[in-house]
Amino acid sequence: MLPLSRTIFKAYDIRGIIAKTLDASVAHKIGQAFGQAALAKGEQRVVIGRDGRLSGPELTAALAQGLQAAGVDVIDLGVVATPMVYFGTNVLDTRSGIMVTGSHNPPDYNGFKMVLAGEAIHGEAIQALYHSIVAHDGSASAKPGSYATHDIRAAYLERILGDVKLARPIKIAVDCGNGVAGAFAGDLFRGMGCEVIELFCEVDGNFPNHHPDPAHPENLQDLIRCLAETDAEIGIAFDGDGDRLGVVTKDGQIIYPDRQMMLFAADVLTRHPGAQILYDVKCTRHLAPWISKHGGVPLMYKTGHSLVKAKLRETGAPLGGEMSGHIFFKDRWYGFDDGLYSAARLLEILTREADPSALLNSLPQSDSTPELHLELKEGENVALMDMLRRDAVFPGNEQIITIDGLRVEYADGFGLARSSNTTPVIVMRFEAETPAALARIQGQFKSVILAAKPDAVLPF
Repeated sequence: MLPLSRTIFKAYDIRGIIAKTLDASVAHKIGQAFGQAALAKGEQRVVIGRDGRLSGPELTAALAQGLQAAGVDVIDLGVVATPMVYFGTNVLDTRSGIMVTGSHNPPDYNGFKMVLAGEAIHGEAIQALYHSIVAHDGSASAKPGSYATHDIRAAYLERILGDVKLARPIKIAVDCGNGVAGAFAGDLFRGMGCEVIELFCEVDGNFPNHHPDPAHPENLQDLIRCLAETDAEIGIAFDGDGDRLGVVTKDGQIIYPDRQMMLFAADVLTRHPGAQILYDVKCTRHLAPWISKHGGVPLMYKTGHSLVKAKLRETGAPLGGEMSGHIFFKDRWYGFDDGLYSAARLLEILTREADPSALLNSLPQSDSTPELHLELKEGENVALMDMLRRDAVFPGNEQIITIDGLRVEYADGFGLARSSNTTPVIVMRFEAETPAALARIQGQFKSVILAAKPDAVLPF
């Protein structure tokens, strides 16, 4: 039995390393604490599921036992994509759920994404679980909860197939990186009328081919090669638990999620004129004017899937999106992030075009970087970010946005540094109208970071 480590209680989920900070005993405690929180909200049932990680069965069994010990009934969906657990909290007789997933982290990670009484919990609510575990006296409910399994696959696929219609057949390549989306993506897209080339769709928690994280270009190279060598028109990629989407054009261009959001926003705003469209601080500066041009109100917000979901609920916005690939449709859907559903909606838009890649490549863009990571020790990232917010000085009249880290807006681009909420890194992204401007903005960020931490090993 491992001692309980506070470090696994992150900003918007719980995540740890197997046999170091996370094991069955910790999962049991988390289940019992969550069960008590659910009962306090009037919730008697909790739906659970797991991705394809090797540690999933043991953690899920312990989690279920912890929930039952609290007196909560468990509905176990088995091996599913994270959005299928979220779907379960919308269509089954419960509004609470836990997905056992390490998302896009390395194979030895695992964790828990949680919905409590209809809300994706984050921040203080996750810390409250930690305090509940610490304060717990070891007792269990006199009446333990029940356990049942449920196959939600058909209902989930049918719900999407009933909602999304292609304008014409299309041949696509799909790379699941051996993540759990591979168990569902092929059937979903074939059901829509696509011809599908499947890459690494066998669920394998060792991730033997490449890491299941479409935010990083190196993980999309197999998909790019497939598009070059076949007659597939477009490439779709998913992360390890199926809640994030990556897109590649026929000519090998990566369409990052902030540009995907342009297509989604233009489409959604035809049905919701004047609505707010949410996006996170990592997104391109071209997105706000695009949203305005299409009759919407742009709203920049913090990064974090739970935070965006909460803001979506607060504002009533029909669409939100993050640079990492989490897209949230409240229009025709439930407001949770779902890579599979987002891909279906994208294909609906793209099949209206004779040349989908031309449409995608025509979306506004500048010279930009993907997410860049400054690797640090545990806790160092938060301290460094606090120091930068306090002390960093940028020459000129730039607008400095501090809703999440530091986003500095220049006349010809932007730079961003923010502390990751899941790993000890500072996440950076840069965009500019010219390569020279990009180098200038990166140079300014390099100067302020090295002033605060002279030994920092920067990724640019």
